[in-house]
Amino acid sequence: MSSRSVSGLVAFITGAASGMGKATAEVFAAEGAHVAVTDVSGPGAEAVAETLRAAGGSARAWPLDVSDPEAIRHVTDAVAAHFGGIDILVNNAGISAFSPIAADDYDEVWHRAMAILLTAQQRLVRAALPYLRRSESARIVNIASTEALGATSRDSPYAAAKAGVTGLTRALAVELGPEGVTVNCICPGPILTGMTAGLSEDDRQTFARRRTALRRYGRPEEVAHMTLSLCLPAASYITGATIPVDGGLMARNA
Repeated sequence: MSSRSVSGLVAFITGAASGMGKATAEVFAAEGAHVAVTDVSGPGAEAVAETLRAAGGSARAWPLDVSDPEAIRHVTDAVAAHFGGIDILVNNAGISAFSPIAADDYDEVWHRAMAILLTAQQRLVRAALPYLRRSESARIVNIASTEALGATSRDSPYAAAKAGVTGLTRALAVELGPEGVTVNCICPGPILTGMTAGLSEDDRQTFARRRTALRRYGRPEEVAHMTLSLCLPAASYITGATIPVDGGLMARNA
């Protein structure tokens, strides 16, 4: 029977200093994985790693700007050297990227969205692939958004990049499937993270009541547990999937 444990596996997580990435690092460490905590905020990543180690977990931090291809290569090799390989890649790093199509800064927002939300994910896969190919439980989980499935006004750079992540996921699942590497995508809906912290509590509650079946925002750990589920050795026949973790937002018409 296939294992339902990630204990001893190496999980490389981007954007892990806060929000869903931090929650993912916490969940994997609690389950016995060796966790590479990476983030553009080096001190933030180190603080998370220190907390995980204090709780008895195995973790080390690396600063990583995912828009820098050389940094991706360097950190990926360093993670593999430190832990002895890479079994799991979680492409979580992200930014908010909203701009009206007619705005003067639209091209700037567009290029930044594509660089961080989409191009970085394929670069991380390419850098990690030689190590993933040596693993018996190779897993890639790309974090997209429900904005890839149904957009909001003035978010076309973000929505286009996130839709690209779903297409990248399907294509890589087909390409890497014969090697036993699974590639899946999670589309979080409204989650209580730094990106939504600027909204008032009243606005969040109104949105949740109107749009989600569960009538609330999700917690970062609820996304993290879906990520963990897709990375279990027992999840070896799930690949190419795009899974909303959205409290029923995409299921609800009214």
